[in-house]
Amino acid sequence: ARRARKVLGGGMRQAGILAAAGIVALDQMVDRLPEDHENARLLADGLADIEGISVVPTSLRTNIVYLEIQLPGLTSQALAEKLRPLGVRLLPTAPFQLRAVTNHHISRDDIRYALSVIPKALG
Repeated sequence: ARRARKVLGGGMRQAGILAAAGIVALDQMVDRLPEDHENARLLADGLADIEGISVVPTSLRTNIVYLEIQLPGLTSQALAEKLRPLGVRLLPTAPFQLRAVTNHHISRDDIRYALSVIPKALG
């Protein structure tokens, strides 16, 4: 005879933690979204001036910037690995594309710093 298996723990024990993040986002972060968008624009404009990088234009409506590597032999994964020890974290989203996201943890000085080290990482 087969025994029926019971599944335990299907509830959301951590729902309060998730809800708290949502409350903070709605109460404190909505008003500062324009700052994130301005920082994203600053980043995108700076990236567009770097030889070997192009900015995906459709990504410029939010705090997300997509960039494409235009240098032969350099992949997005390789560039991300070069930048990580320098404190710049970009997410490879395709073999030659990366994503950068600005948020309340990212300042204008952080954007300027990233724009100063990315050309060095490109070689």
